Amino acid sequence: MISDYFILPWKEIGHRKLRSWLTLLGVFIGIAAIISLITLGQGLQDAISGQIQSLGSDKLFIMPKGNLLTAGLSTDAIKITTKDLDVIKSTSGVKSATGMLYTTARIEFNDQVRYFFNTGLPTSNEEISLISEAQSFKIQEGRFIQKGDKYKIALGNAYLDPKYFGKAIQLGDKIKVQDQEFKVVGILQKIGSPPDDQNTFIPLEVYWDIFDKKDELGIIIVRTQAGEDPEKVAEVLKKELRKSRGLKEGKEDFSIETPAKFAESFATILDMVQIVLIGIAAISLLVGGIGIMNTMYTSVLQRTKEIGGMKAIGAKNSHILALVLVESGFYGLGGGIIGIIIGIGFAKIVEYFSIEGKFLANF
Repeated sequence: MISDYFILPWKEIGHRKLRSWLTLLGVFIGIAAIISLITLGQGLQDAISGQIQSLGSDKLFIMPKGNLLTAGLSTDAIKITTKDLDVIKSTSGVKSATGMLYTTARIEFNDQVRYFFNTGLPTSNEEISLISEAQSFKIQEGRFIQKGDKYKIALGNAYLDPKYFGKAIQLGDKIKVQDQEFKVVGILQKIGSPPDDQNTFIPLEVYWDIFDKKDELGIIIVRTQAGEDPEKVAEVLKKELRKSRGLKEGKEDFSIETPAKFAESFATILDMVQIVLIGIAAISLLVGGIGIMNTMYTSVLQRTKEIGGMKAIGAKNSHILALVLVESGFYGLGGGIIGIIIGIGFAKIVEYFSIEGKFLANF
């Protein structure tokens, strides 16, 4: 009967419980790995795409060449300055532009010292608004730094956690940056990335004095005029900056990025990450498949008398093969279902902690 093709393999699996569970273990680990890794890779890609889209399609980002992954970081190599910012502001198609700069700084509070990023920001409302929109900065408590502030500072959300300085920093507290005392006037909302949440923000002019970076900028953010094509404006800006900096075409020491170019750059990186993840998961899956092969090969060797008895009463080779295939199918199906559940469950757990900002905050 057809049902015997399923009953006999099922009984065989139950008869050899330990070997069966070890085989299933290899299968569902492989399946769980490939499901979770691919899901996490896709989730990472979607998250980055969402962040890039939130920048808006009317913005351009100008920075020293080669600084795509560290945009805004102060370096001792190629520099952009306020002179470049003035050229950009006077270029056709540009509605507004501003610049910022950051570097690692000595942060002291409650007699404890840490080293986190410190960012110099302009203080006019329009410029702060442009930077906040491009960088997803939102105030949770107090206010951002503003025009007229001298030694005032806004902090990332991480400073509300007492683990950094022994106690939470509150509005009105005094905190030192490079041994210069500042009064806390604002706390930002959690962004979810430790470097961003541990950042500190002071007026750009004060930053220049403290770090001796007069007129230097790490990144310039541009908002194009309504109706203007950002790609065309970028080409005009590239031409004007080449002229201002005395550079020949193709020899630019700066780069102009649009959200679309950011997306392309990160897509290339993420594609490579996905390939690596799939390769790792595929190896796990191959190991699980070899485990099934080994189990079935051993099973056949151990059941030679049983197989001989079945053939003696009329069973054909095709019948024996069908029983073996059904049994291996049970291993694959069972391991696959368990692996899918575990893989999706693991991905959901990581997603939950990522959204809550707890996963990265522990590192």
